[in-house]
Amino acid sequence: MTDAFGTMEDGDSRYEWFAHLVRQRRTSMFVDPDREVDPAMVQELCGLATWAPNHKKTWPWRFAYFTGDGRARLGETMVADMIEADFGDEVKREKTRTKYLRTPGILVVGCEPHENDTLHHENRDAVAAGIQNLLLGATALGLASFWSTPALLQPPRVLDLCGFGADDRVIGVIYLGWEDRPCPPPERPPLPITLVTH
Repeated sequence: MTDAFGTMEDGDSRYEWFAHLVRQRRTSMFVDPDREVDPAMVQELCGLATWAPNHKKTWPWRFAYFTGDGRARLGETMVADMIEADFGDEVKREKTRTKYLRTPGILVVGCEPHENDTLHHENRDAVAAGIQNLLLGATALGLASFWSTPALLQPPRVLDLCGFGADDRVIGVIYLGWEDRPCPPPERPPLPITLVTH
């Protein structure tokens, strides 16, 4: 019996396939600007995100996908929130106004709050873990991706535009597009690991 990783009984083959996928993931916007990313495919990737660990099964993730003119609308809306919050200078605001046009698709990933402080923080952890699932899935499909932090974590107009709750937080703005050139991997520093045996 086989699956996408190789032989089901062959643990090494499955691990090597997964390790290769992880090492192939790049943060880049080297994309074909004219090739759309199908919303159905993005919905599939969002589904992968929901398989991330979620301690108390709070299901905190929120998603909104922007394509076409919707990307410009997202930029304009974010700038309106920045002006309202007196955040950033005119140069930063103008950059924000147009930057979501850099890839064919923009996925906004949000997180629901929780009244329990520990679960509130764990919700963010679950969403961040979910984003990694999503990014790995995108890599497997041949998509380039870039996880960016929004100008504001709780921009009210953007939250409303996304269909999120007023108290939700934006954890990431993910740029998506079909990769059109390779992106060399950055060097990784040595990894110190503390080993305690007794």
